Amino acid sequence: MSVIARNRVRVSGVDDGRPMVFAHGFGCDQEMWRLVAPAFEVDHRVVLFDHVGSGRSDLSAYDRVKYGSLDGYAADVVEICRELALDDVVFVGHSVSAMMGVLAAACAPGLFGALVMVGPNPRYVDDGDYTGGFSREDIAALLESLDSNHLGWSAAMAPVIMGNPDRPELTAELTNSFCRTDPDIARQFARVTFLSDNRADLPGVRVPTLVLQCTADAIAPEVVGRYVHEQVPGSVLTRLAATGHCPHLSAPEETTAAIRAFLE
Repeated sequence: MSVIARNRVRVSGVDDGRPMVFAHGFGCDQEMWRLVAPAFEVDHRVVLFDHVGSGRSDLSAYDRVKYGSLDGYAADVVEICRELALDDVVFVGHSVSAMMGVLAAACAPGLFGALVMVGPNPRYVDDGDYTGGFSREDIAALLESLDSNHLGWSAAMAPVIMGNPDRPELTAELTNSFCRTDPDIARQFARVTFLSDNRADLPGVRVPTLVLQCTADAIAPEVVGRYVHEQVPGSVLTRLAATGHCPHLSAPEETTAAIRAFLE
């Protein structure tokens, strides 16, 4: 099976432009970047893909052992970049994919030239003096709810994650995206996401990094964004007026402008 087919890789933009690889978060797919990625096609080589188990990726490639940690997803990112012969890659990762970018850059440092983390959270569970945004009980209840009622969980969590109650169409899109995900894969991906701890990986980042922090983000609170910024050497922290956890959907112009400003 080719990497391109496995991850439904799509390439657009300028062939000799600096490559930008956009990675979606939990329960989503590459369509979530449709309002941001095209803005970079004028001067970049834009690469979109679906994580295995998400969107229109090849579900037959899903391996519970490989994708039992974020390292499996990071390995796929490296494979995609090498298959396309990319270098000096700008990796744009939303939510859990931000940490996949950190892991990919550590695994293959020569491939990556910059990281853009949109709503990153290296550990969702509070731990001592560290605030991740969720107690252990919160995460246990979240995972139990997902196990027992995938569709109900999707309908309940989407408005919390999207965080724009005055724009129900955004919540509906996210709900539908969650509901399209295979329930068994969603359960494991949720555990891998919400039980991960990548705090120790942050100080090892060696490329210019932008941390995009949204306002009133229930999944990655501002204290988490500040933590990531403080732990990643030389990183830039940009606070967005956009509310919720998905600024590439709720505020694409602001998100695009912030990434542009960082790259320029």
